Amino acid sequence: MVSRFEHPAGGYKKMFETCEELSEPLPATVIGRIPSFLKGSLLRLGPGLFEVGDEPFYHLFDGQALMHKFDFKNGQVTYFRKYIKTDAYVRAITEKRVVITEFGTFAYPDPCKNIFSRFFSYFKGVEVTDNCLVNVYPVGEDFYAVTETNYITKVNMDTLETLKKVDLCNYVNVNGLTAHPHIERDGTVYNIGNCMGKGATLAYNIVKIPPTQKDKSDPIEKSKVVVQFPSAERFKPSYVHSFGMSDNYFVFVETPVKINLLKFLSAWSIRGSNYMDCFESNENQGTLFHIARKEPGEYIDHKYKGAAIGMFHHINTYEDQGFIVVDLCGWKGFEFVYNYLWLANLRANWEEVKKAAMMAPQPEVRRYVIPLDVHKEEQGKNLVSLPYTTATATMHADGTIWLEPEVLFSGPRQAFEFPQINYQRYGGKNYTYAYGLGLNHFIPDRICKLNVKTKETWVWQEPDSYPSEPLFVQTPDGVDEDDGVLLTIVVAPGSQRPGYLLILNAKDMCEIARAEVECTMPVTFHGMYKP
Repeated sequence: MVSRFEHPAGGYKKMFETCEELSEPLPATVIGRIPSFLKGSLLRLGPGLFEVGDEPFYHLFDGQALMHKFDFKNGQVTYFRKYIKTDAYVRAITEKRVVITEFGTFAYPDPCKNIFSRFFSYFKGVEVTDNCLVNVYPVGEDFYAVTETNYITKVNMDTLETLKKVDLCNYVNVNGLTAHPHIERDGTVYNIGNCMGKGATLAYNIVKIPPTQKDKSDPIEKSKVVVQFPSAERFKPSYVHSFGMSDNYFVFVETPVKINLLKFLSAWSIRGSNYMDCFESNENQGTLFHIARKEPGEYIDHKYKGAAIGMFHHINTYEDQGFIVVDLCGWKGFEFVYNYLWLANLRANWEEVKKAAMMAPQPEVRRYVIPLDVHKEEQGKNLVSLPYTTATATMHADGTIWLEPEVLFSGPRQAFEFPQINYQRYGGKNYTYAYGLGLNHFIPDRICKLNVKTKETWVWQEPDSYPSEPLFVQTPDGVDEDDGVLLTIVVAPGSQRPGYLLILNAKDMCEIARAEVECTMPVTFHGMYKP
C-alpha cells in the first residue's frame, strides 16, 4: 500500500491554487461506462480561494469554501462548483482582504480605520469563522456545509446556492461540532463538541439531532445533549475531529493535542493570533479512551488509557463478545500533525516536502479493543480474549486499563487516511474492508483498500495524479460487503483535461470509468454521494 511514485515535477502544487466558480455545469467527457445505478450527485468540499487581494491564506484549512458537484444522468456526467457565500467569504470579497481570522491566518484590522477604532476592535471578543470548507451532510431533508465551529451553512443541492447560516449555540450547549457526524438509517444525526460543563469545567457533549419531522419543522430546533464526557484538563480541551459509534456505545478518544482556552480567548484581543497559536501538547497525558451507552445516555467511568497518538479519523467501531473494537487512523506521538499542513510546506519542491514530512509523526492504522467487563482483581492480565486480534488491554494497580493496539497498516511516511467503509450496511458492525486516501509525505497520490482482518491491500495509482477521499456506493443488488464502487476526484495537472471523476470497482480497485472536465480543481477534503 506504499506509494510507487515520486513527484519531482511538483504537479501537486496545482491543488493549492485559487480557481473560479462556474456559471453553469460543464459536460464531462466519459471514458468507459458509468454504472446505471449512479443517478445522483457526488458532492465535495474544500478550499478554493487561497488569497484575497494581496493577502494570502497560510494554512491548508484557511482557503474559502468551494462546493463541487458531479451529477449523474443517463450515463452522462456534468461538473459544477460554487463558493459558499459565508460571511467570511462575502466580506473578504467585498473588502478585498482577509476579514475574519481563519485556522492559520490572522485577520488584521481594516487599515482604513483610524488608530482608535482599530484599537477598540481588538476588544470586541472572538469573531468565529463560518468558513464551512470541511464536509457536507444531511439534517432531515436539508443539507449543510460544515467546518468545526458553531456555524453550519444550509445549501441548495440542486443549484449550490447558499440559503442560511445557522448558529448551533442557539439550540444546544456546544462551542462547536465536528464535521464528522454519525447518521443512522432513519436520519438521526449524532455529533460531538466541547462545551462548558459542571463547575465551569470543560467537557464534551454528544448531541442528537432527530430525523425528518412529521410536522416539517426543523430537526435542528429539537437537538439535545444525550451524554457528556469529562475533560482531562479543566481549561484545555482536546482537539476533536471525529468519534466512534457502535450499535450501543459512543467512543471518544481524548488525545494529548490541546486547545489552550485562555490563549484562545485572549488571542484576538491581545496578541493578534490565529487558531493554530492556541494548540499545545500535553506530553504526559497519553491518550484516554472514554465510552458511554447510547440508550440511555450514560457515561461509563472506567479509565482506559494508551500511549500518545494524534487522531483525526475513526474508521469503524463495533461490539463483539463483550468488547468494543475501535479502528482508527493514528499518528504516533503527541505532536499536532496540522503543524505540517502549512501551504508553504505543501507547495514546496518535492525534496523539501519529503524533508519536512520526515520530521512529522509516523502514521499508522490501529485497532484498539476495549473490554466492557473489567474487574480490578485481574491486574497484569490481558483482558482481551478475541481470537482474531493481537490488541491487548491490561489492568494496572491504580485501576487504569492500559490499551495496546494491533497495527493494521504502517508504512514510512505513507498514511492511510480519509477512511471510508460500506457505512450503510457495516457502520457500527463487524466488517472487513476499509478504503482510504494514500498520503505520500502528506501528498495524496493513491486510493487504497485494506482488509482489516487479513491486512491484505489493493492500490489504484497513476503517475502525476492526485486523488481525494474515496466514497463507497453500494451496488443496489450487492451481496458482498465490497459489492460497489468508489468515487473520487483526481487532479491530473499534465493532462489535456486536468480534472476528473474516477469510478473504481471496490472489489479489485480496477477502473470502471472516468469523467474528465477541461478545468483544474483544487484539493477537496470530504463529501457525500446523494442518491
